[in-house]
Amino acid sequence: MAYLLKQKIPQSRLADFCKKNHIKKLFVFGSALGGHLMPESDIDLLVEFDPKHIPGLFSIVRMEMELTEMLGRKADLRTFEDLSPYFRDEVVKNAELQYQS
Repeated sequence: MAYLLKQKIPQSRLADFCKKNHIKKLFVFGSALGGHLMPESDIDLLVEFDPKHIPGLFSIVRMEMELTEMLGRKADLRTFEDLSPYFRDEVVKNAELQYQS
């Protein structure tokens, strides 16, 4: 069973977070899918930003900290460009959409 952000974060709060940070799409991927989430596991999140508002590194770290606080578990934020070409297609194929503007 997939990890659903809306089970941990009210949908309105998730939407507000995404709008504030110019996130067009937010996906969950990795160990949070398929019931492989361990107590020490982080939540892997894939984001697509509005191309007119691409954040810098400090903004991404701030977003990770904010999501970590909301989830009660470390959040690891990645963009499509951040993903290794060796496993990008697999991640994209299996990622589950949590938010779309």
